Amino acid sequence: MENYRKRIADDILQKKLRSKGAVLIEGPKWCGKTTTAEQAAKSILYMDEPSSIKQNLTRADLDPESLLEGDVPRLIDEWQLAPKLWDAVRFSVDHKRKFGLYILTGSAVPANLDEIHHTGTGRFSWLKMRPMSLYESGESTGDVSLSELFNNEDCLLRGNSKLTLDDIAFLICRGGWPMAIDVPEDVALQQAIDYYDAVVNEDISRIDGARKENAYVKRLMRAYARNQGAQISIDTLLNDLLESESFETSNKTATKYINLLKKIFVIEDMEAWNPNLRSKTAIRTSDTRYFVDPSIATAALGIGPNDLINDLKTMGLLFETMAIRDLRVYADLLDANVYHYRDKNGLECDAVIHCRNGSYGLVEIKLGGDKLIDEGAASLKKLSSKIDTDKMKKPSFLMVLTANSNVAYKRNDGVIVVPVGALKP
Repeated sequence: MENYRKRIADDILQKKLRSKGAVLIEGPKWCGKTTTAEQAAKSILYMDEPSSIKQNLTRADLDPESLLEGDVPRLIDEWQLAPKLWDAVRFSVDHKRKFGLYILTGSAVPANLDEIHHTGTGRFSWLKMRPMSLYESGESTGDVSLSELFNNEDCLLRGNSKLTLDDIAFLICRGGWPMAIDVPEDVALQQAIDYYDAVVNEDISRIDGARKENAYVKRLMRAYARNQGAQISIDTLLNDLLESESFETSNKTATKYINLLKKIFVIEDMEAWNPNLRSKTAIRTSDTRYFVDPSIATAALGIGPNDLINDLKTMGLLFETMAIRDLRVYADLLDANVYHYRDKNGLECDAVIHCRNGSYGLVEIKLGGDKLIDEGAASLKKLSSKIDTDKMKKPSFLMVLTANSNVAYKRNDGVIVVPVGALKP
């Protein structure tokens, strides 16, 4: 495709197609799933194409196998509109016994899971896409490689960032939506607002037969935005919501809508990390609350770049959401997951990048400045000292990931300081 900007998911998709019969690409709307899939597909079926959607749904109900005919890999876009296609693809993979046959894309979990009779284990591979990282959108120089940090702990750390604090504020509000890249700033900022409006006005009411509760969803998303990066319960979230809004709600209702937002990949909370420690310490297991992109939070709060510059506390919270988005994108290429850590004594680590081979890196996320960097480094060193390295590997690196830094460097205590605008997988 002309002017296509290469995504990290492109390489992951090719790897998965070489090892499974079908690949399911999931993620929020507008994040580029279909465009990425189109780069690898040899034939395409758009289930929601207006001129043929009724025909497609009828064929999917009566003869789903007929929709699979075409050169492979065959892309079936928005497959969840006809859940019967899942079993048809699984059956085809079983009998053809080949890799790289189908790519399925979806921006929501199917509403009617009763029509799916097999999990797809052994036939499908899953690929989660998110809005673009700063490296993909061209804002990160990519001077510092996460892969190299894992593979060579003595690597020479060199890297520069071209991003100012004003740039970071803009990028938080713009988000990583492909349609917001390489366009005028006012157009770029509008994309997240339009995405947010689509979620609250249309998408929520389309799934699970949910009644259209626009006002409630807006209030809930504002409360979620105010608690980015926090490990709070639904009840605590409700207390925050009720303090600023005069209406009645319940834990059950809030949980329902949070789950709906997860089904359309608006929310992507983070699980807790549970390492082997030298002494018994109670580890907090609550998930950390995050939107899949920081721009959803700014749209929900109705704020822009200037508001963030004038409120650095809020900017710090939303910068963390952006940094976590990027770390998750990069970790996928490394076959790694991103977790958080917090224990009963309040010792925290914003991100633990844990690879399948047992290697891991500890990351604290800070806007910048010597004081905050010192605090982050001290926290990393303290956590590192608690880990029982007789039972698990020592950390590959301790990193303070910053917004307002120009260069990457290693401190005398061994902690590395890396600007987000210099990082890549």
